[in-house]
Amino acid sequence: MAKKRKVAKPPKKSDSGSDQEKGVTLKELLGADVLSKLKAQADELKKAEQDQKELVLKQEEEVKKKEQKLKENDFAYLLENSNAGWNKYK
Repeated sequence: MAKKRKVAKPPKKSDSGSDQEKGVTLKELLGADVLSKLKAQADELKKAEQDQKELVLKQEEEVKKKEQKLKENDFAYLLENSNAGWNKYK
C-alpha cells in the first residue's frame, strides 16, 4: 500500500496589524531613559572587561619578571645562556 504524502502548507500571515508591526523597532518601543540606561550599562561592562584584561596582563608580566629574576640567580642558567666568547675579555 502506498502512503499518502502530506503537502506542506505555507505559514499563514495575519493581516491585522502586520503593516504596523513591521515598521516598529525596539528602539521606538523603549523609552529614551531605558535606552540611556542600557547604553550606560553596556559601557560599564565593556570598561570592566577591559580592566579585567589589563589586570590579567599585569599579573602575567609580574610572573614573567619573577621567573626571570629566579633564572638570573641560577648559576647553571647563566652559564648555559652566557656568551661563549670569553677570550675577548682577557
